[in-house]
Amino acid sequence: MTKPDRSETPDVEISASAKATELRFDERPDVTVHRVTQPRGESVSASDRTNLPDEVTTNVSYRDIRIDFRVAAELADPDDEPHKL
Repeated sequence: MTKPDRSETPDVEISASAKATELRFDERPDVTVHRVTQPRGESVSASDRTNLPDEVTTNVSYRDIRIDFRVAAELADPDDEPHKL
């Protein structure tokens, strides 16, 4: 899988894979990824696709596809947070 820029040793990591013999899109999908690390931290996501372009074409059949997706986050140490009075 493509390595994200950071989070090589994440505190939290979620990975998913999907594969299909055939996949066809009647409409172009609107895909977004939202990552939030609270109260502070850094997160990254990456995907690898086999036989499926980043931007698909409508009414085209893609065969033997696979998608691997990873989201990873490094959390901030709460002891490093400034204390509020």
